[in-house]
Amino acid sequence: MIRNKYTGQEIEFSCEVFPPKRDDDIYEIFQTLDAIEDLKPDYISVTYGAGGSNSKKTAKICSYIQNICDVQALAHMTAVGMTKDTLAERLEELQKKAVTRILALRGDKPRTMSEEEFEAREYRYASDLIRGIRDFGGFRIAAACYPEKHPESPDVETDLKFLKEKCDLGVEELITQMFFDNEKFYRFREAIDRMGIQASLHAGIMPITKVNQLGTSVSLSGSSVPTELSNLIARYSEDPEGMRKAGIDYAIRQVDDLLKHGVDGIHIYTMNKADVTREIYKAL
Repeated sequence: MIRNKYTGQEIEFSCEVFPPKRDDDIYEIFQTLDAIEDLKPDYISVTYGAGGSNSKKTAKICSYIQNICDVQALAHMTAVGMTKDTLAERLEELQKKAVTRILALRGDKPRTMSEEEFEAREYRYASDLIRGIRDFGGFRIAAACYPEKHPESPDVETDLKFLKEKCDLGVEELITQMFFDNEKFYRFREAIDRMGIQASLHAGIMPITKVNQLGTSVSLSGSSVPTELSNLIARYSEDPEGMRKAGIDYAIRQVDDLLKHGVDGIHIYTMNKADVTREIYKAL
């Protein structure tokens, strides 16, 4: 927990890492975690490849976080490609590693999966996976949410309805997709309050430290880009170090405003950069 300097209340601080693509690079992520652990975040989440392609790496990294770093690990898990048997196997593996927190996601279709296989999948949505995890027992379940609605959702109302369904199934905390306009977050928070959703809401912050980072991020998240941020990118398009500093400063100012408005938690999308996480943490 960190103490909100504006409200005096304690809030959760957390971050996300992802498994390296190459097996022999896994020790680099361990070094990143070693550089983060002394901040004592409330948890560190570990992403999961499409269709479970990185499931073994995710479990291994979560074990390192939980048992070596002595920090709570939050394992991502996707519904796509999952069966009842593989779900049981992966939950048992996490339990053996003392990992008790899961972020349940639908997940994207792997490139190797045909459309027929994708349509015939056993767990179609995150809510189906949440039911399976809940019925297995012993895990604290988190879910993702989108302040500007899921890119595939037809409208905000439909998106909120499915979010409420997930929370009614036992989700205790929500982590937002990255967003760059806090007003969108505040409107979203008011909307879920009206829906009676009581899960804690953690704001997902992505520091934009490279010019080409934004295009990829926005295409995946559906987040809008404020004029201030697009102007920063244009200004520092030929200045990598200037872009890094400006991007971190933008994220810090974004977090500072969230603290003023009594956010439940801050979740940093680190892109495996420990130094960026540390700079934001120190600014809090």
